[in-house]
Amino acid sequence: MKAIIREKFFAVLAIALAAIALSVPAAGAQSAMPPELAGAWAKSKLPESALSLVVQEIGGPRLIDINGAQPRNPASVMKLVTTYAAISQLGPDYVWRTDFLTTAGRLADAQGVLAGPLYLRAGGDPLLMLQDVWRLLRDLRLRGIREIPEIVIDRSLFADVTIDPGAFDGAADRPYNASPDTFMVGLGAVRLVFTPDPATRTWRSFIDPPIPGIQVDGNIEWSDAKCAGSPGVATETTLSGGNVRFRVSGKVAASCGEFDVFRLAFSQQEFAARVLRAMWLDLGGTISGEVRSGSIPADARAIASHESPPLSEVIRLINKRSNNVMTRVLLLTLGAEAGRRPATVENSAQVASAVLARQGLEMRGMVLDNGSGLARNGVVSADSLTQMLTKAWQSPVMPEYISSLAILGVDGSLRNRMRDGANRSRAHLKTGGLRDVRSIAGYVWGTSGKRYIVVSMVNHERAHDARAFENALIAWLIAR
Repeated sequence: MKAIIREKFFAVLAIALAAIALSVPAAGAQSAMPPELAGAWAKSKLPESALSLVVQEIGGPRLIDINGAQPRNPASVMKLVTTYAAISQLGPDYVWRTDFLTTAGRLADAQGVLAGPLYLRAGGDPLLMLQDVWRLLRDLRLRGIREIPEIVIDRSLFADVTIDPGAFDGAADRPYNASPDTFMVGLGAVRLVFTPDPATRTWRSFIDPPIPGIQVDGNIEWSDAKCAGSPGVATETTLSGGNVRFRVSGKVAASCGEFDVFRLAFSQQEFAARVLRAMWLDLGGTISGEVRSGSIPADARAIASHESPPLSEVIRLINKRSNNVMTRVLLLTLGAEAGRRPATVENSAQVASAVLARQGLEMRGMVLDNGSGLARNGVVSADSLTQMLTKAWQSPVMPEYISSLAILGVDGSLRNRMRDGANRSRAHLKTGGLRDVRSIAGYVWGTSGKRYIVVSMVNHERAHDARAFENALIAWLIAR
């Protein structure tokens, strides 16, 4: 009798185990792409080993997982990590503050001469624009200050985080290679403005801001053709004796109208000093001494201040426009606000990882590097990004975070992709691209009403051949 009971028990157990096995998708089934996506990937002629792809229904099953645990270089998709860590820790209403100060009792005399140095407390504002600095200086003029002995800038919030702008790809004058700094004005770039002169059939140029030490020469050819899009001109940058020369060349249709090109001319510190001098002179003031870095006395008091837009607006610019230097400054701010002062890239990256870890996000194998994705050492897995995007969807800052991503066919890096009526606005995504890297990650809204998280990263010498596959992937999810 016991033997019969034992046989029946094991028979029932075997049936139950078989039923469980049938009810749980096998790893291979979960990993496989549906035929339409498999066909799109095959057309890229890239090996599947180059791809990490995770598709997760929000509140539902994982639909695809191909090499999801493998850390890869995500390029600018890494900005998703930095911006989420920052907004979840600092809050969407966080602002940066920049102050002008004088020591107690040292105010301007009847002739407007300041008795001692003017101090500037730099707050690490990643979006301190030229007009903001002008308003600060104008506030000083309204207070009767005309002559300043010297300006002392306190940059102690961050350590020396200056980078060589040409180290990454040799393009030292390109704004995407700008160095971070505690006092960064106008992202550190000058604007070369070109305006057509029909009377002489020539292109005239000027510099904004009009600071000394910059020369623009060369020749842009005049064309009567129809404007075919954003004008493309070449610039060759040379430095000599502390001055910068931009030699421009190219051919532009007059019908394109006025256009501009942004370039790096000086270090952040030198650029900021020249901007302060030029703007103060333009406002009718004088500076008799230097603009230098230094410390602020304990008895100094603020006499003019500026607050940045809130963090929720700042990350919209970072993610939609994929701004590298703003992301670098944001990461350093995260470190500084956590008490790691002066903040470094290394200790700030540690803070970002700790912020995510407290939310249960281990981010195994992640190397955040400078936080912007403009790096060869930065890696993260598609699985870690999917978990983070899931956590972000469930967080109190979900609306601000998702609205910072580019909208499919509408704005940012996605404004020209899949603009037809069926797909437009149905995805909020971050794109990334470097040599040998192509990636995309974010949220897609299916026509069924279901929502999906998608992360696709390709690391291969022909990674940019995956663009058509990305579009097919997004369209497949929208149609679900």
